[in-house]
Amino acid sequence: MKTGFSLALLLAFPFCGTAVAEDKPGASLPGVIESHEMIPMRDGVKLSVYLFLPKDDKGPWPAVFEQRYASLTAEGTRKAAAELARAGYAVALVNFRGTHLSEGTWVGYRALQWGELRDGYDVCEWLATRPWCTGKVGTMGGSQGGFAQNYLAVTQPPHLVCQYMTDTGLSLFHEGYRMGGVTRPQRFLGLGADCAKPEDNVALLKEWLQHPHYDDYWRAEDCTLHFKEMNVPCFTVGSWFDFMNQGSIASFQGRQSEGGPMSRDHQQLIIGPWLHGGAKSNRIAEMVYPENAAWDMATHKIRWFDHYLKGADNGIEKESPVLYYVMGAAGEAGAPGNVWRTATTFPPPEAVATPLYLQPGGGLEGHLPSGGPASTSLHSDPRQPMTIEGRSFPGAKDARSFEAQKDVLTFTSAPLTAPVEWTGRASVELQISSTARDTDFIVRISDVYPDGRSILLVSYPWRARYREGFDHEALLTPGEIHSLAFPLGWMSQIFNVGHRIRVTISNTGAPLYEPNPQTGEPATMEFPENAVAATHQIHHSAEHASRLIVPVMK
Repeated sequence: MKTGFSLALLLAFPFCGTAVAEDKPGASLPGVIESHEMIPMRDGVKLSVYLFLPKDDKGPWPAVFEQRYASLTAEGTRKAAAELARAGYAVALVNFRGTHLSEGTWVGYRALQWGELRDGYDVCEWLATRPWCTGKVGTMGGSQGGFAQNYLAVTQPPHLVCQYMTDTGLSLFHEGYRMGGVTRPQRFLGLGADCAKPEDNVALLKEWLQHPHYDDYWRAEDCTLHFKEMNVPCFTVGSWFDFMNQGSIASFQGRQSEGGPMSRDHQQLIIGPWLHGGAKSNRIAEMVYPENAAWDMATHKIRWFDHYLKGADNGIEKESPVLYYVMGAAGEAGAPGNVWRTATTFPPPEAVATPLYLQPGGGLEGHLPSGGPASTSLHSDPRQPMTIEGRSFPGAKDARSFEAQKDVLTFTSAPLTAPVEWTGRASVELQISSTARDTDFIVRISDVYPDGRSILLVSYPWRARYREGFDHEALLTPGEIHSLAFPLGWMSQIFNVGHRIRVTISNTGAPLYEPNPQTGEPATMEFPENAVAATHQIHHSAEHASRLIVPVMK
């Protein structure tokens, strides 16, 4: 079975060259004047922008813009822009260079940053100087649009006043293309869907492969190195069931504590029981939370912009810096949790780092192992990988179908006799040995309901060769015990009485993650024919104890 992303497959994608011709808006929207323009950048390239201006208001208005590479003409996108325009804003939706109708060469996010090309800066200043604009500009957007906002903040355009980010990121190496050092092939291939010329994406993939480690190439895209240059208020929306929640929380933390004077103490963060992107409702994947879990982001966004761009005294700047939802058992009457809490910072200092140890026989307990086998074997064959469907983190769903696959281990606690709350960041410390030079470990935490459902809460992959840091590789010595420690994700969860807590470990999960060939050789555009099967040992003796470190609220 070939599981790698291939150059031939990329070139065969039929949509790579067709998206541009079809990127046209639909029927006109009430209450707005919609138009399309091309904005000149400093190098002469012009970017495609869809403008939405209030129809029954002469203006001028503050401007709000979003940048992304995905199509901007979907009905839902246009309706959201029109709603904001009707509230008294000039709204601009802008495509990255080299995507859809925007000119230039697709280079990923590199034209948005602090190098020779500063497309976000140029868009901001172009909008501010239009006769229909007051000169005050805000930004919005999530995921790709969140990354774009962080990059923009570093460049400090004079007319940028405030930002509103959803499910965002800071470092493309850590939160995008090399999560835990592991590639995500569908993510790589999917970038070609929006580029005007598919060969641009092929060239970009080749370029990335020349930089497998976190080097100066990736540092040039890492906003965590530039918090002090960010100097605007920002509201950040995070989601517990989002693989990029680490970026949302880190954006808030860095801007709030390290940013400029208009950034420090001017940040706000909300985290709810939601998925990446989309509506923030109480119905999430297979879970139905109480109605209080739903959140009206559109209305809140207008309040935020009204204050910072129009000077409205609506009190939003005085609200708590942090609002987070403590998840509880869904569908269980009287279950603790499923409530909102406020905080001045995140994570709350009351959380105590507490170990849970993997036990022989598949148990999970709060004490060191005593007796029993010293390790559990785990087989992996990259040519016959375990399956994790989709392009994103499959949280808020029953994970038993994955756990039942043959090369997957589970470690499960006894039923709880009292509720326990975890609020903060969970991590894992594995003691492992292997017959291979390299492999990946995918570790997941689930809330196991009394009816057997194993609801996935957090998950993260880690490539063993990067156990000492992403800036260099340290291949495994076959047969030798190595320590592998990495974060699994942020959470706020009360596990109810009668529930169990489960840790799941595997080495493969395709097509979500590219299977590791386990040879230790550099990655290529083709899955190598010499990929090897391997046997790994998860050690759980008192001397070599594998464990979770979890944030227990006391």
